[in-house]
Amino acid sequence: QVQLVESGGGLVQAGGSLRLSCAASGRTVRTYTMGWFRQAPGKEREFVASIIGSAVLTRTADSVKGRFTISRDNAKNTMYLQMNTLKPEDTAIYYCAAANLVWPASTRNDYAYWGQGTQVTVSS
Repeated sequence: QVQLVESGGGLVQAGGSLRLSCAASGRTVRTYTMGWFRQAPGKEREFVASIIGSAVLTRTADSVKGRFTISRDNAKNTMYLQMNTLKPEDTAIYYCAAANLVWPASTRNDYAYWGQGTQVTVSS
């Protein structure tokens, strides 16, 4: 019903920046909370950030506070993750997800729809 496609991943040096995008299709996600998760090698998939449908509220994991910013453009049906001051420990596959009429949606089980992921690699 809702398809999500991430883009913008790549290789960057420590201290650099990347901007990830998550494009939704199939229906409008205006009422959906959307979120970012990441999974590093040998680790569980972990919450990164979430944003409510109206974009007036956001939640950010402690590990990325002050460095990552989540945003969305409902006219484009797209969500973004601006990642600054990247560290090697940020290396992971980053996934976007969507959950209708749910807040704060900071756990995996909150989300019904997931993208395929995009690789972010931060070199030291």
